[in-house]
Amino acid sequence: MSKSRRNARVSRGSGKGAVRSARARLLTIAALCDAMEQITPTWAAAEWDNVGLLAGDRKLPLRRLLLTTDLTGAVLEEAVLGRADAIVSYHPPIFRPIKSFVAHHGSTEGLASAALTCGIAIYSPHTALDCAPGGTNDTIAALCGLKDVRPFEAARRASKEVKLVTFVPVEKVSVVAEAMFAAGAGRIGDYEKCSYRVRGQGTFFGTDATNPAVGRRGRLEHVEEIRIELVVPLNKLDAVVAAMRKAHPYEEPAFDIYPLQGHPDRQLGQGRIGRFARPMTLRALARWLARKTGARNVMILDGARTHRTTGSRRMTAPRLGHALVCVGAAGSLPFEIPDRPCGPGDVVITGEIRHHDALAYLRSGASAIALGHWASERPALTPLSSRLRALLPGVSVVVSRRDVDPFQPV
Repeated sequence: MSKSRRNARVSRGSGKGAVRSARARLLTIAALCDAMEQITPTWAAAEWDNVGLLAGDRKLPLRRLLLTTDLTGAVLEEAVLGRADAIVSYHPPIFRPIKSFVAHHGSTEGLASAALTCGIAIYSPHTALDCAPGGTNDTIAALCGLKDVRPFEAARRASKEVKLVTFVPVEKVSVVAEAMFAAGAGRIGDYEKCSYRVRGQGTFFGTDATNPAVGRRGRLEHVEEIRIELVVPLNKLDAVVAAMRKAHPYEEPAFDIYPLQGHPDRQLGQGRIGRFARPMTLRALARWLARKTGARNVMILDGARTHRTTGSRRMTAPRLGHALVCVGAAGSLPFEIPDRPCGPGDVVITGEIRHHDALAYLRSGASAIALGHWASERPALTPLSSRLRALLPGVSVVVSRRDVDPFQPV
């Protein structure tokens, strides 16, 4: 056999093996959901938001993926022509409750229906991407060169536990506690039978309709009791309460259930605040961000100017100290940071600002830069596409070219 034929056979064999390997690695829409959950956890999104897989079948194959800020008719046409299997639309095209799901281009819901008719799934991260490390707010913060960046307030995952408190006569506390422990209460990490107990005095007056196990009806009783507190998983709460009732000596045991908050995640949360690594003036920063984001409708609020006296305009422009980033529309959020008021030397970087919020910024002495709603959010699609390519090997990930700012300069 000649050397050339041998090489050809090896080449053909390698090609078939590569095809089989590619087929074996074929990903599905479920893989997209898992990747997005890893990058933009849905639990961190705002309560009012609608995030996650909005349309599509998790079992269908995923070969081509299109990223966009908004799902428009032009973007949908681009997805169809590019044979995309899914669209990641930052803004959710399905947001409010809908009564019909008809494919047409007259509404975002109609566009979503049309996409589904074409076999294209739709995933929306929205405020989950705002919260996420490397998301929309972090992207703008990085363009500003900010240091010591943190969220306005750390996000908290909803707790899957509650605290159950009940009051038991001293001599029966061990019996009741053991019953609740056996039903699943009092477990913290690798520790079991965890509880907090404090002694006190309980009172009750049994009416004629009662049959008290302790004391007598018709008179005020004083009983030495133990207040016992235990952590209970939500999925075992009913069983623990039933066990407590069964073991408790009282005819009507008193108990309270308190919701618990999850631990804060210091990397996740709405907005970003950070300090400038080098001195920066308001106008220089606005021009820099306009150039880096491509924003064409940038507007500024000069908070320092409202505090200058007449004839002081020629003074050197003041330097900014900190930036508060909140893409889209910041509203009053920068003023609601728990441990830091917004004031002179600060600049709020956002997309759009309502008139009365603008006046509030100026009264506080803070400045602001409005890049435009779309322009403030669009830059995050590029780093998102890079992360998705790394998590979805073999999938073509493209940022839409037809996704454009709805506002155009005069």
